[in-house]
Amino acid sequence: MGERFHMRNLVAAIQSRDAGALSRIAGEGEGPQPVERGVHEGVERMVDAMFANLKQVFPASVSTAWRDPRDEAAAKRQWIAAFAENGISNKQQLSAGMKQARANGSPFLPSPGQFIEWCRQGDYLVAGLPDEEALYDMFRLFCRDRGIYDSSEEFPWESPASFHMVTAVYNQMRSFNLSDGECRKRLADELRKMAHRIEAGEVIPPPRRQIPLLHLPLSNDKGLDKIAEIRSRFGLKGRAS
Repeated sequence: MGERFHMRNLVAAIQSRDAGALSRIAGEGEGPQPVERGVHEGVERMVDAMFANLKQVFPASVSTAWRDPRDEAAAKRQWIAAFAENGISNKQQLSAGMKQARANGSPFLPSPGQFIEWCRQGDYLVAGLPDEEALYDMFRLFCRDRGIYDSSEEFPWESPASFHMVTAVYNQMRSFNLSDGECRKRLADELRKMAHRIEAGEVIPPPRRQIPLLHLPLSNDKGLDKIAEIRSRFGLKGRAS
């Protein structure tokens, strides 16, 4: 019964994003906290169902990490706290995480951090963004075909967000001579930042080709005046003719 109250309080902390409550709950040796109002039991059932699915996808976890039911209960508390700290709180995110887990092919349980990365694919889907692999493929395609187009803005981008993410990393690659692995990491960073921008309601501007600044020739009189100004500034003798 105590464990049930403990789980409900964790769920309440997730809903309110209460970091202090999460720290108290996740601490060892503390008893159950009072149940807060407004706890959604559906979230608790969702977490229970996720663990049941994880045990099927990663059978080695049953005989190793979660052999003792108490270990499984403790793992649930830690995973829920990790979800709360990283904003993983809905079914779509967990579904995205389980999809990646099934495709992983390993019988061993992923770390909470790895699973959270898989869950973030759900955020990208909601925001209309590609996942990390699709964005990397787009980046490689742009690097290959960049010379075909007069400008990067004319490349057939899937979305304005894709343009800004890919060209940002492309420019960084050119400026800092980044390796392929470094480009992958920076693309993942750009993807997370873009998802947060869209979630915050920002409208991502479409690609717009920049008009180059032209240095127009001066008239003869203006040119002579400019030369006189330069001579005066630097104390040069003589006169423009």
